[in-house]
Amino acid sequence: MSKMLSFLTRRRMLMTSAVAGATIVAVLAVWGGNAISAPDKYAVKVPDGLAFSEFRGFEDWSTVAVSQAGSMIEVILANPEMIKAYRAGEYGTGKHFPDGAKMAKIHWNAKQSPEAPSPTTVPDTLNNIDFMARDSKRFSDTGGWGYAQFDYDSASNTFSPLGSGHTCGFACHTIVKAKDYVFTSYGTR
Repeated sequence: MSKMLSFLTRRRMLMTSAVAGATIVAVLAVWGGNAISAPDKYAVKVPDGLAFSEFRGFEDWSTVAVSQAGSMIEVILANPEMIKAYRAGEYGTGKHFPDGAKMAKIHWNAKQSPEAPSPTTVPDTLNNIDFMARDSKRFSDTGGWGYAQFDYDSASNTFSPLGSGHTCGFACHTIVKAKDYVFTSYGTR
């Protein structure tokens, strides 16, 4: 009988140790995962303005164009609503893009490709991302568009909003008011 009790006692101790060990591993995985994972960019918001989360999935949007300004290389992306309007020939005709149209402009620092056989400019480190969202009611004071810029810090792998409110890009975009405040045309494909 004492052999049986000692067997059961050892078994209970092993089971208790296994459960405790699994719990510790699970807790460390959760805490450790939070400590080493990058902050969620979709949690960032311009104070009194647009949130990064309003542009969830922008990484998969279609390319409108690419551009280069100074030491930056950029790609301009648009969501399906905006691409549809571009393809319908509405850009630059005096018509407005439809509510729900959105754009993203990703700015990278430019560098010369070390692999290309001829001088080729390619993206280097991410600098910032600009967003535009068309909502004629929400942004009636800025031509129907809301604007946001999120600067990127590569050391911490985080984004931070530049400025506040939805008007941060409006003054610049008034130059192209006749094109519904959009600089970028949709190139022939």
